[in-house]
Amino acid sequence: MTSAVMAICGAGVGWAAGCQDMAAQAPAGVLLTAQDTQVDGVDVCQLHGTMAQRTGQDGRAYALRFELNLPRDWNGNYVHQFNGGNDGEVKPATGALKAGTGGQSPLARGYAVVSSDAGHAGDMAPDMGLAGGAVFGFDFEARQMYGYKAVAVLDPVARDLVQGYYGADIARSYGIGCSNGGRHAMVAASRMPAAFDGLLAGAPGYRLPKAALQHALDVQQFHAITGDLATAYTPQDLTAVGDAILAACDGLDGLEDGLIQDSAACQAQFDPATLADVLQPHQAQALRNVMRGTQSDGAPYYSDWAWDNGIAGSNWRMWKLQSPIPPWDHKPIIAVMGAASLAQVFTVPPTKVVGEPAALEDYLLRFDLATQAGQVEASSDIYPESPMQVMSPPGSEDPHLQAFRDAGGKMILFHGVADPVFSALDTQAYAQKLLANTDGDSAQMLRYYPVPGMTHCSGGPGLDKFDLFTALEHWVEDGTAPQAVIATARPDNDETPASLANAARPLCPQPLVARYIGGNPDDGASFSCVE
Repeated sequence: MTSAVMAICGAGVGWAAGCQDMAAQAPAGVLLTAQDTQVDGVDVCQLHGTMAQRTGQDGRAYALRFELNLPRDWNGNYVHQFNGGNDGEVKPATGALKAGTGGQSPLARGYAVVSSDAGHAGDMAPDMGLAGGAVFGFDFEARQMYGYKAVAVLDPVARDLVQGYYGADIARSYGIGCSNGGRHAMVAASRMPAAFDGLLAGAPGYRLPKAALQHALDVQQFHAITGDLATAYTPQDLTAVGDAILAACDGLDGLEDGLIQDSAACQAQFDPATLADVLQPHQAQALRNVMRGTQSDGAPYYSDWAWDNGIAGSNWRMWKLQSPIPPWDHKPIIAVMGAASLAQVFTVPPTKVVGEPAALEDYLLRFDLATQAGQVEASSDIYPESPMQVMSPPGSEDPHLQAFRDAGGKMILFHGVADPVFSALDTQAYAQKLLANTDGDSAQMLRYYPVPGMTHCSGGPGLDKFDLFTALEHWVEDGTAPQAVIATARPDNDETPASLANAARPLCPQPLVARYIGGNPDDGASFSCVE
């Protein structure tokens, strides 16, 4: 840290005297407010900042806003919290994920934590209704900020503020996120390979524009069944599908307990043709098309999807078929927020859409995948980088990550096998490509944990309480590479089967899978991660 920055930030200022002084000592171009407060049960100096203010090519006002929490009892380390969805909101900076960081947030563990809105406000266009959260896509720099620049611009400023406040260098730096936040983590590994010692990426939508194409496929296939997404499959239909998958795959790990721990074997074991036993023919065909990711026998527009009994989970239904949200006319997330994002952020040229539920659904129904799918890889004079270039980690189709590995970086990926938003098989394919490209050396920097039964980032009929962040800490700080991590029932997940309420199961890094080796079925020690 330079002496100039130390002078700006107030080097050596301690807790008792320093917080209120921080606002007046903000770096050039950064507006700060500061207050002593408590967050997540922790006494902190909380900074709210605004930087990178500008007028966009669309005439709207843009800025990068952030929250930085500086705990009184600092452990010397730092977390950059990557947020999800379309961003556009500064989430409380605690570093916690619903699943993946255990019962204690990084902030509560003593980490300084920063969070941002990724360079745009989600409420900047209230006149556009439900499409307003994606209106930033008409400004190319806002796309860039959302895709990769916000982390790169904010991170050095946040670090300087941390080090200036405490008067000491940061010892270890971590990045944490799920969904779009997981994508941010993977982007950081490629674009900022020396910035983070450890990255925890859950359900990473690292090919988000192509995943958005799946939204159009889903809506078109499911809408054709009854003319109404909500009635395409009843909850009972999907429960029957989940039961059929369980019947084929539950015992592959050596124990029938309502959890498919050998997901890889299940993909070979489960025969989608058997859907005809529990669904009407047109329902079965549509589901097969969606899970294959294509309307024909050609290559998927995005990815194929894993068969898992989590398909019966409420989160799967909320994303793909029906939400509980009245202002959305109970339409699913993909038909509302997903449509606005595909239209205005993930295609070139963007298309302005009406922010009403029916109009957004209609956009996806009319989206011609055969002729328009290429728009996620198109560019123009106004948008010189394609949506895929903006959003995806460079080199992700053929990953190597040598610079990240050479800098000593460690990354843990995890993904709910039943995720309805981003395919766990896509994340698995990334990890397998990386392993192949590094002749096995990716084991020095990467672990991938599939989570059976879990849907998007948490939830579903599985065990979704686990702490991969502690495993990442040990890997970074003492070189102990993570192996089995125990998962249990999260108290507020009411979809965990009663048979698993008191159970513990190991999550195994691929290619290892969990096997029952005998003993008390509720004891995680009764299972082993094996080849």
